[in-house]
Amino acid sequence: MSGQTTEAATEVFVAHRNLLFTVAYEMLGSAADAEDVLQEVWLRWVAVDLERVRDRRAYLVRITTRQALNRLRTLQRRKEAYVGPWLPEPLLTSPDVAEDVELAESVSMALMLVLETLAPTERAVFVLREVFDVGYDEIAAALDKTPAAVRQIAHRARQHVESRRPRATVSAERTRAALDSFRRTLETGDIQGLLDVLAPDVVLVTDAGGLKGAVRPILGADRVSRYVVGGIRKARVDVDYVPTVMNGHPALILRVNGVTDGVMALRIEDDRICGLYYVRNPAKLTHIEEETRLTLR
Repeated sequence: MSGQTTEAATEVFVAHRNLLFTVAYEMLGSAADAEDVLQEVWLRWVAVDLERVRDRRAYLVRITTRQALNRLRTLQRRKEAYVGPWLPEPLLTSPDVAEDVELAESVSMALMLVLETLAPTERAVFVLREVFDVGYDEIAAALDKTPAAVRQIAHRARQHVESRRPRATVSAERTRAALDSFRRTLETGDIQGLLDVLAPDVVLVTDAGGLKGAVRPILGADRVSRYVVGGIRKARVDVDYVPTVMNGHPALILRVNGVTDGVMALRIEDDRICGLYYVRNPAKLTHIEEETRLTLR
């Protein structure tokens, strides 16, 4: 490829990079793997004759989908050998992500966890159709399936997700209020105050990659509150709870003795915390200091 053609290919790729990353991330739940996918997409893209590509955006999304689907199948095997619960990799997101309700919902920890329960092809179809509004014919071309087959997969995936996703979208303000209450009770060690903000059937899931922390989810407000507060008291450490925005939603960065220990995301229903998702695996904390640009367009 000539220098001039490479320059044109680079310009197109850069223009759509945020979209391609978002597609790959929502399919994989891993920023590191999404970055690897984009490297593979770039290598294939620069080998394409641009004059023969009518819709360059659609072509790039197609390549990204295929590469992400290949990576997702590999990732599934890695997850089978993973020690303890597996949570999506948190991303520090810019204010515009939080302001875009549709985008924030699509990358929320709660929905990303639901997507984890889909088979790879179902996840790809759901993400492309329901999140990015890609046409059935275009999805079929990306997955080497018929449009009729894609419609069936989309219907099945949609039913699966709808039966498991949060009942209602909670505003950032209400989430932030619950997060502030949660943070204050942790700072004071007020177990009763913590019980008041937790739903009775709350679940705490910790992803530490087997390196530290609980390897099984903790269920119930009493057990969760005593595990969190009691663990801090027992360890006799200085913990800072730093409010932030991860995946378009309010979250906390926990720093133990000045060192980042992990990121905690919340799921809220009826103004009470029903899910706590604590990512502590150091390999998954590489995108919490610098904002990641995401887009649906």
